[in-house]
Amino acid sequence: MNGANGTKILVRSRKDRMVAGICAGIADYYGLDVTLVRVIVAVVSLITGGTGVLAYLAAWMIIPGEGEKASLAQDILGKKQDA
Repeated sequence: MNGANGTKILVRSRKDRMVAGICAGIADYYGLDVTLVRVIVAVVSLITGGTGVLAYLAAWMIIPGEGEKASLAQDILGKKQDA
């Protein structure tokens, strides 16, 4: 997704999501294949003993959804952006 001034913004994808759209958002942001990103996340999660799953959950809370101005964490904390 592109911002108002043409800069790229990392957002959770709505169109290619399987769980939360994190992998699809990362793939779109970096111009990669979404399947490759999903395999990398799965391998990292297995190698690190589940730490990759925690990183995925953290990203779910921090990265805003496509078309949203605030992330889940910002909504929970009541700190919405005014932009």
